[in-house]
Amino acid sequence: MSPALRVRGRDVGVHGGAVMAIVNRTTDSFFPSARHADDDVALAAVERALRDGAEIIDVGGVRAGVGPEVTPAEEIDRVAPFVARLRAELGDTVVLSVDTWRAEVAEAVADAGADLLNDTWAGADPGLVEVAGRRGLAVVVSHTGGLPPRTDPHDVRFDLPPDAPADADPLDAVVHDVVTTLAAGAARAVACGVDPLGVLVDPTHDFGKRTVDSLRLVRRTPALVALGHPVLMALSRKDFVGETLDLPVDERLEGTLAATALAAWGGARVFRAHDVRATRRTLDMVAAIRGDLAPRAAVRGL
Repeated sequence: MSPALRVRGRDVGVHGGAVMAIVNRTTDSFFPSARHADDDVALAAVERALRDGAEIIDVGGVRAGVGPEVTPAEEIDRVAPFVARLRAELGDTVVLSVDTWRAEVAEAVADAGADLLNDTWAGADPGLVEVAGRRGLAVVVSHTGGLPPRTDPHDVRFDLPPDAPADADPLDAVVHDVVTTLAAGAARAVACGVDPLGVLVDPTHDFGKRTVDSLRLVRRTPALVALGHPVLMALSRKDFVGETLDLPVDERLEGTLAATALAAWGGARVFRAHDVRATRRTLDMVAAIRGDLAPRAAVRGL
């Protein structure tokens, strides 16, 4: 299994992995139930996520995909005061993450008390990881196939390395590209001062990928674990689940949990999720099967 995430000296996800709850301060997130633009509604969502077993709260201010422009100032206004409120009300009982690719937003949320910068756009702003290193924050290193922020993939192609065996599966080209990119991104984060165990590597399903690529990355989770950093899986209700089962976003829970179970068995450590309670129970069941957690009420046959 990949190592536990370390945030400000605290290990997260030690027993059965950690759930990162999604709380978006937007009105246009792809999953309507994750839209929490109102402060009180967002706070209620955070409280519910913590009751359901989340260890990390991931606050986002901009829809990841194509949508109306959001300036850095608008993004800061959506997330920084809310992070400050969470820190004041919750203290250090929870890890606070912010989903952003902008260094200036990273500085603002660091001031507000954030612990983790979730850069889903693969270092599009190279200054973000420098903020993480300078401010002592953990950081997500991701893979988008070279796409700039908020763009959708088109005509996606990955190439096997020149030294690949003649009988290599062409679908493993995406695994090679992801592993190579994440290794380089993680190395830069460490060089900038981020704790190696504070570098979450994320294959970033859907971003710059076809559905077959995302499926292959779930199957090849151990290749990501071999990088030696904690592994993040952001699988929740994504298009690769929907296209695999031909289902709309509000019917993708079972497919998400199946992928979650396989990725957890493969060694992933942190799971970004809309459905916190279901994800927590899935991770606990996988951990019990693996032998990492004892059954909570085992009386049958005694």
